Amino acid sequence: MAVVYRTTLRPTKLELLAAWLPTRPWYSGTGDPEPVDAGGFRLDDPAGEVGIEFKIVTDPSGTYLVPLTYRGAPLDGAEHALVGTMEHGVLGRRWAYDGCHDPVLVAQLLALIEGRVEAQAQSVSDTPDREVTRSHTGGGFSAADFTTATDDREGTELPGPRGTTLRLHRVLRPSTDGPPEAAGHVAGSWRTPDGTRATGPFAVLHTAP
Repeated sequence: MAVVYRTTLRPTKLELLAAWLPTRPWYSGTGDPEPVDAGGFRLDDPAGEVGIEFKIVTDPSGTYLVPLTYRGAPLDGAEHALVGTMEHGVLGRRWAYDGCHDPVLVAQLLALIEGRVEAQAQSVSDTPDREVTRSHTGGGFSAADFTTATDDREGTELPGPRGTTLRLHRVLRPSTDGPPEAAGHVAGSWRTPDGTRATGPFAVLHTAP
């Protein structure tokens, strides 16, 4: 169950992201970022140890998907993926990571694509998020199949076996074309700066032709 605590964070997630976003090749802003919450969803860690959040933020430069994991201790070998540390009012020190480099998030994202788990509401405990949609055809995968994440100017790509790739759209753009033609996908909605709702793909699983 994705438990959402009503407590304080120092620094806040948005403060962490304001410092981290300019280091990403897919962030197109100039000057100091001004990220604003625009939506997202959570996934459960079956072991109950790692917080998993797909956070969406907007700022004057665009709309961005930021998958994050929150851990009670550093993740070995993931120093390059550390977004920062926070003091949580209930759980204490938390290490926040770019979740594309965290095997727990990758495993649960694949489970979501394959229909084995449900997306959870971002701000309410134990509540499925019905706005998140997914599809899948073909066989299953594990996080061990996707161990390297590489950023580019639009997103993050994780190559897998037999020509498979898992691509996360870090720069979000509205789409009215329906589900992408792919082996699997996850899509959802977010709030735009003018207060309307937009919908588009978050992650797409491609297989070799």
